[in-house]
Amino acid sequence: MDKLFKLLGCFVYLRKRDVVREDRISELPEPLILQILSLLPTKLVISTSVLSKRWRSVWKKVPILEFESKGNINKFAENVSMSLLSHKAPVLEALHLKVSDRCEDVYIGIWAGIAVTRHVRELELDLRFLCGNPVRFVVESPSLKTLSISGGETYGKQNGGYVINVPSLQHLSIQMLKGYEYCLIENAPELVDANIINVSHTTNETIMGSLKSARRLSLDLSPLEIAYPTGMIFYQLVSLEMYTHKVAWWNLLTLMLDSSPKLQVLKLIDHSSHQPKLVSDKKDMDPGKWNQPESVPECLVSHLETFVWTRPDWIREEEKEVARYILRNAQQLKKATFIIDPIEPKRLFRLAKRREMLNELPAVIIGFQVMQPCCC
Repeated sequence: MDKLFKLLGCFVYLRKRDVVREDRISELPEPLILQILSLLPTKLVISTSVLSKRWRSVWKKVPILEFESKGNINKFAENVSMSLLSHKAPVLEALHLKVSDRCEDVYIGIWAGIAVTRHVRELELDLRFLCGNPVRFVVESPSLKTLSISGGETYGKQNGGYVINVPSLQHLSIQMLKGYEYCLIENAPELVDANIINVSHTTNETIMGSLKSARRLSLDLSPLEIAYPTGMIFYQLVSLEMYTHKVAWWNLLTLMLDSSPKLQVLKLIDHSSHQPKLVSDKKDMDPGKWNQPESVPECLVSHLETFVWTRPDWIREEEKEVARYILRNAQQLKKATFIIDPIEPKRLFRLAKRREMLNELPAVIIGFQVMQPCCC
């Protein structure tokens, strides 16, 4: 890939200086040229328009476009708008936008709207910095299969947000959205998998309620910062991944277990051992109580086969209770795995404490395999 990038860049440079007169690349079939150009940065692809008359419009047919803001945001906005309006491919396979400079998000709505008219199938919005009052940003497309939104943060009054209405959507990722009045997913009946990470301070959102058709979910959320509709059932969900460093995460787990009757795989992931602040936050958290389900969830009785907990520090008593409860009630469980970080030789004093934590579950883990990397 890097060699191809350098080769084409060199070719463009030499053609500009009229050093290379023989044009063998132009002799390739157009579908192959478009496939090659799809692998390269859009900025370089557009620069091929200076090669010859034939190349003047070739870039307009490339089905994958990627733009990244660097420096002058107004110039960037103008270039992206002109490039999208000039695009002639019958289908825009993918549009990736990385906005790392201050930008009014009205631009994002315009670009997404143009992409929809080009029948975009994959839309990735990496919004590092958005300033000003947010506007209503609607993603409404019958062709979109994959949508990724990350990094949008607003300041000041909450009076705008996102509305997603994509009936063909199969893959969804929403990360680091903060400070919007609403983040609404109105229509995603074909959803297969979704990753929802750090969505907070949003007055109105229907994220959880709109994910009920998903087969696989990855959640890094605090139950204190999202809305969970009463009576919602995830009838299709077979795999759930949850991160366990947010306040009262275990209560969200209770809701998910009760609402996922066909769940087969449960993965809990704890990153706090690599982030001292998270460990401190857990220790300083007010004493709480894990509210077990009123009755054993159907998924534990009939379907759960795999339970994995990565780096279970079990700093909180509530976390130990979660482990005990799942291992005691998962009647169809075939594999329970606890993946624990290796201990450095100078910290072997921690080994005894770790064994003590695992030995608190002897009666319930008998018959299952608990795996731990080498501690030496």
